[in-house]
Amino acid sequence: MSTYVRGVFAAVLAVFLLGLPDICEAKVPAEEAAALTAAIEDLTRAFGDKYPNGGEYLTKLRDIERRWNQAEFRSLRREALISNPLVSGEPILFIMRAQYKSDHHNSATIFKTGEINTKSFRGGGAMKTIDFARGGKVTTLIETSEGLMRDPEIHFDGGKIVFSMRKDIKDDYHIYEINADGTGLRQLTCALGVADFDPLYLPDDSIVFSSTREPKYCMCNRHIMGNLFRMDADGANIHQVGKSTLHEGHAALMPDGRILYDRWEYVDRNFGDAQGLWTINPDGTNQAVYWGNNTWSPGGVIDARAIPGTEQVLCVFGSCHDRPWGALAIIDRRLGVDGRKPVVRTWDAGAINLVTEAGPRPDVYGFDKFQKVNPKYEDPYPLNDKYFLCSRMTGQGEQMGIYLIDTFGNEILLHTEGPGCFDPMPMGPRHRPMVVPSRRDFKDEKGYFYILNVYEGTHMEGVSRGAVKYLRVVESPEKRFWTHAQWGGQGVHCPALNWHSFENKRILGTVPVAADGSAYFEVPSDRFVYFQLLDHKKMMVQSMRSGTVVQSGEVTGCTGCHENRREAPGQVRKKTPMALEGPPSKLNGWKGEPRLFSYIREVQPVFDRHCVSCHDYGQEAGKTLNLAGDRTNTFNTSYNELWRKKYIRAIGAGPSDTQGAGSWGSQVSRLVKVIRAGHFGVELNEDEFERVVTWIDLNAPYYPRYDCAYPDNLAGRCPLDNKQLKRLTELTGVSFAKLATHSQNAGPQVSFDRPRMSPCLAKFEDTGAAEYLEAVAIIEAGRQMLERRPRADMPGFEACPTDQRRQQDYAMRQQAEISSRRAISEGRRLYDSDSQ
Repeated sequence: MSTYVRGVFAAVLAVFLLGLPDICEAKVPAEEAAALTAAIEDLTRAFGDKYPNGGEYLTKLRDIERRWNQAEFRSLRREALISNPLVSGEPILFIMRAQYKSDHHNSATIFKTGEINTKSFRGGGAMKTIDFARGGKVTTLIETSEGLMRDPEIHFDGGKIVFSMRKDIKDDYHIYEINADGTGLRQLTCALGVADFDPLYLPDDSIVFSSTREPKYCMCNRHIMGNLFRMDADGANIHQVGKSTLHEGHAALMPDGRILYDRWEYVDRNFGDAQGLWTINPDGTNQAVYWGNNTWSPGGVIDARAIPGTEQVLCVFGSCHDRPWGALAIIDRRLGVDGRKPVVRTWDAGAINLVTEAGPRPDVYGFDKFQKVNPKYEDPYPLNDKYFLCSRMTGQGEQMGIYLIDTFGNEILLHTEGPGCFDPMPMGPRHRPMVVPSRRDFKDEKGYFYILNVYEGTHMEGVSRGAVKYLRVVESPEKRFWTHAQWGGQGVHCPALNWHSFENKRILGTVPVAADGSAYFEVPSDRFVYFQLLDHKKMMVQSMRSGTVVQSGEVTGCTGCHENRREAPGQVRKKTPMALEGPPSKLNGWKGEPRLFSYIREVQPVFDRHCVSCHDYGQEAGKTLNLAGDRTNTFNTSYNELWRKKYIRAIGAGPSDTQGAGSWGSQVSRLVKVIRAGHFGVELNEDEFERVVTWIDLNAPYYPRYDCAYPDNLAGRCPLDNKQLKRLTELTGVSFAKLATHSQNAGPQVSFDRPRMSPCLAKFEDTGAAEYLEAVAIIEAGRQMLERRPRADMPGFEACPTDQRRQQDYAMRQQAEISSRRAISEGRRLYDSDSQ
C-alpha cells in the first residue's frame, strides 16, 4: 500500500470514529439494564411521590441502551438507586476503620488485653454518617487515633446509638451510648479485664451484648470467647443470658422480640462446621436452633438479621478460619433448618454452590470453602425485603466500602474512605418489636425439661417402641484454661484432653422414660447439658451432639429426639403424656455425686481387676492389646491402645450431620462385643459393665479437666521437658514430637509407672549399656516428677500457677454474676462501678 493510500485511509477512519464516538464506549450488558429497570419500576410502585423521577430514569435508561454507553449507564444507576428513600431518606451510619487483622477464627476479633492475640489489635477509626440527600455529606460523630469503635446499633426512636469502644490497646471494649448528633457520650459498662461488644437495644430499652465476663476459651485452640449478657438501659444489673460453651455473637432482633444470634458450640463433633444461627428469649429462656447447626459448609453462619415483612434472614456465609466475612445469603427457614434448599440466593450468585449439608469426614476442611469467595461481604443490613446495605471489598486490597445490593441484581458502591467502611445502617426511627415476658425467676435453682415422645425423630429409625428405658443428662463444661503446648486431636487440644474430641463430661443423672416415650425431669439451671437415650442395659441408643440450657424456673421441652423442627407432633395427643402426669424426675448423679468423668478413676480399675493379668507389658496377649494402666507421655497405656487399635467406636469430634440411632457407641464397639461374648471366662458385674459402656457412650474421654501441671511440656501433660524428650529421642530413635497427635501415634512408648517396661527401650539389647541406662534415668526422672507434681489424671493434682490465676479470675467473675442476680431478685440496682 502506497503512502498516499495509507494517508487517505487513516483520514477516513478518523472522520468515521469522530462521528460515532459512542461506539468506542463499552456496551451496557442486557442483564444490568434489566436489573436497573426492575429496581426503578419497583421503587416507583412502592414509593410513588417519594420517588418522583422514576419515569425520567426509565426514559434515560432506554436512550442509554440505544447508544450503548456504559459510563452514562453507571451514572444513571447510581442516581436512580441512591434516590431510593430507604437510602437517601435518612443519613447512613457507618464505622470507618481498617479490617481486623487476620487471626485464627472468625470470632477472634476481640484482641482482649492479656490474651494470646492482644498484639493483633490496631486502633484508629471513627463513627460517621453520610447523608445522600445532601450530596453525600459526611459527618463525624466520634473518632479516635489509638482506639476503635465497633458494632453500632440505633435506638428505636432514632435518637441515640449504642456501640462498643476501646480507647487503646491497653483498654478493653466497653459499651457506650451517644446521641445521634454526636453529643452526650456516656459509658455504660466499665468492668476491668473483660471485653463487651455487639450491643443491641431490646424492645423494653434494656440492652443485650456479648462479653467475656464468663472467661472461657475455644476448645480447639486458645482464643477467648464471649456469651450473651443483658443489662438495663443505664448499665445496671448486668447478667448472663447465654451459657453455651464457646461463642455467642451478632445479636439481632426478630419481629416477635426474640434474639437471633450466631452460636459456636460443639459436643462430640467437629469444631469447624459448628457455628450456626440460634434464637433465644431476652431473659435467656427458650434457646433453640434456627438454621445451619448440622450443615457442613458454610463453616460459619454469622451476623444474621431478619428481613422485614418476611420469614427470611440475611446473613454472612463464612469460614471457620477467616475474618467475619464471606458471601451474603438469604435463608428461608420455612424450607428447612439445614442444607442448600432453604438458601434462596447468595452474593455472589455462585457462592450457593459451596453450600453442602454433609461432608465426607471431619478432617476434610470443607467448612472453610467460603474462604475462596471474592469479593467478600460482611455487616448485612436489610432495608426492606428487596434492598440491602452491606460492607464489601472495593477491589483495593482489604479495603471495604458501603454497598447497596438488591434482589434484582444491582450492586453499587455507595461510599468508601480511609482503610475501610463497616456496619452501615440508616439513622432514624425503626420498628419496636413486642416485649417477650420473662419466664426466669433469678433464684438460681432448677429448671424443667420434658420430651413428649423420644421415638419421634428424624434419626430414630430402627428403634422399636419400648427399647428406650432411660434418659441420661450429661453436662459439657466450659474450657477455662489453655497452654501453648498442644495435642493433635481433631484440631488442636491445648492441652491434651481426649484422643480425638474436645470436651470433658459430667453425668448429672439418669431419669426414666415412660412407656409412651415421654420424660419429664429437673435440671440445674445454667448448665450446658445434652441428653442420651439408654436401653435396659444403660447402653446408648441415641445421643445429642449439641447442647442446651434451662434457666431457673423455666419449663421447656421438645417433641422428640432430633424431630423435624418445622412440623407439629406426628400424632394428635388425646391425653397427657405419661411422664407429665406426675412430678418431674430428679437427677440422681452417677454412682455418687455428679463429678467430672475420669477414665483412670472410673474405667481403668475394671481392666486392672479382669484383664491386666494377661493384657500387660511382657505378656503375649499384651502384644495384641495392652490394657495396663501405666501413664505414658500424654494418656495411659490402655486408653491409647483402645482408641488407636479401634476397639471402641466412639465418634470423636464427628461429622456435622446427625447420626442414626445405634450408629456409634457401646452397641457397636468391638470391646463390648468381646466382653459380652465372655472372653476367656471373664465376666463383669453390672457395675463394671456399666462403667465401661458409659465411658464409650460419653465418647471415650480421658482427662476430667482442662487445667494442667505441665503447660510447657509435650501436649501439656508430660512430666519430661522438651530438652529431656529431645535427648530421649536421640537415645531411642523414637520421635516423641510425632506422638503428640492421634493421627501419627505409634502407641505407648514410655511407662512412668514402670520405666524399664517402656517400649521405647526395646532397641537396646544390652541393658547395661550407658545409653540404655541414660534413657531409663530420663524416664525415671519423669516418674519422680509425677510423684512431686501429679498431673490431672492422678490424685493430688494441682494446677500450674497460670491456670490457678485463670481460675481465680473465673471465680471472681462468677461472684460478680451472683451479686448481680441477687440485686435483680431483691429489686436493687447494681453497676460495674460499684465493684471497681
